[in-house]
Amino acid sequence: MNAPAPASPAETLRAALAGLLDGLPPKVAAQAVDRLIANYRGTTPTDAPILRDRADVAAYAAYRMPATFEAVRAALDAFADVVPRWVPGSHVDVGGGTGAATWAVNATWPEERPVTVLDWAEPALTLGRELVAGNPLLRSAEWRRARIGAELALPDADLVTVSYVLGELTEAGRGAVVDAAAGAAQAVVIIEPGTPDGYARVIAARDRLIGAGFHVAAPCPHSAACPIVPGEDWCHFSARVSRSSLHRQVKGGSLAYEDEKFSYVAATRGAVAPVASRVVRRPQIRKGQVLLDLCEVEEGLRRATVTKRHGLLYKEARDAAWGDVWPPA
Repeated sequence: MNAPAPASPAETLRAALAGLLDGLPPKVAAQAVDRLIANYRGTTPTDAPILRDRADVAAYAAYRMPATFEAVRAALDAFADVVPRWVPGSHVDVGGGTGAATWAVNATWPEERPVTVLDWAEPALTLGRELVAGNPLLRSAEWRRARIGAELALPDADLVTVSYVLGELTEAGRGAVVDAAAGAAQAVVIIEPGTPDGYARVIAARDRLIGAGFHVAAPCPHSAACPIVPGEDWCHFSARVSRSSLHRQVKGGSLAYEDEKFSYVAATRGAVAPVASRVVRRPQIRKGQVLLDLCEVEEGLRRATVTKRHGLLYKEARDAAWGDVWPPA
């Protein structure tokens, strides 16, 4: 009899989350989720931790960790495709909370490495330590309390991730965090909500990273100015999130999945062989043709029409997904 396949990091994380709200009254969990949603969608930066106590952290983990994990993993997968021979030997997660980005890095490059998670909310760090107890590759991670902002000091690392953090900071704090990441890392990946404001924060961070000598690896096929006109559109992508019964209980609704919209930039100090273009909108499949909205090295934004007369490329276009490199390797 064949041994069962080992659980994926996503499955292991869902299992770790499964008993999280046991003993927490549903009304308390719902109130915490409502407040977290208000903070997540709000525009007012805060100088105090959003996650205040165990109820907040448990609700946050059930409400946000699966979506954050999938968004970060999608960004990291796109980055890894562009630098296929690069593997981070160490990782620092800035504002990591309960550790979703740490799990995503482990899913992309599944091996043990020195990991440091920094956050200013001690309840989040405590829960993060508990969750990784079920993941042998993350058990040695260090969970350290730190104030995320202008005074942030980071240890050197191959990879620094900053996910869903910049929106909680003042403009000066955002710049300081990005500069600290650039000064400490060989590669930096920044993820924000896929909203116009989230995209604006990502573009500002992208400019700072380029100014610090980094090369953009993803999603952009170049390190030139973004061709999107501010205020007219914004660059974002989508990750499919499987929703457990726990997730549906906390967030409401009955669907088995949801789509997490996110904006991101992944940059490295190393050499990058730019891709030809990337699909920046959901492909439109019509009778006998596929419409692809592309960001290209030479022409910026362009819509390409792929028809049956393109042969194999037409089949590839029908299989193409939002966020993919085009044409496929």
